[in-house]
Amino acid sequence: MIYLEKPEKFSSKFEIVSCFLEQDGKFLILLRQDSKPQGNTWGVPAGKIENDESASDAILRELEEETGYRATRNKLQLSNTVFVRYPEYDFVYHIYFLRLTSSHDVIIDPKAHKDFQWVSPQEALDKTLIPDLGACIKLHYKL
Repeated sequence: MIYLEKPEKFSSKFEIVSCFLEQDGKFLILLRQDSKPQGNTWGVPAGKIENDESASDAILRELEEETGYRATRNKLQLSNTVFVRYPEYDFVYHIYFLRLTSSHDVIIDPKAHKDFQWVSPQEALDKTLIPDLGACIKLHYKL
């Protein structure tokens, strides 16, 4: 479950970054490999913040690793920071947004993802998404 404000007794195990990478009015979703946690579900480019790495540095790294797109910090916008509570652990989730001004050929790492699609927010909500991504889509796109 996501929270806009830090819940009581919230103890973050780690921090995650993600990005709504938009092109022509749609955003990129990636289908996770079956062997990955939450396998065979759709998500956006995302990952954990590594030691001594800022959130913006982490999402720039993740975008390049997961899509082949080398973004610049000045085009990146922080959309929201939310607090996520799962039964097993809590984490802080930084949601970024980046609108592409020209087309980009997506290059996915086949070890991590098996497919990708450019979708509208409504199309994404009809997919099998990683937990709580639907709530984040609704929050970001004000649905």
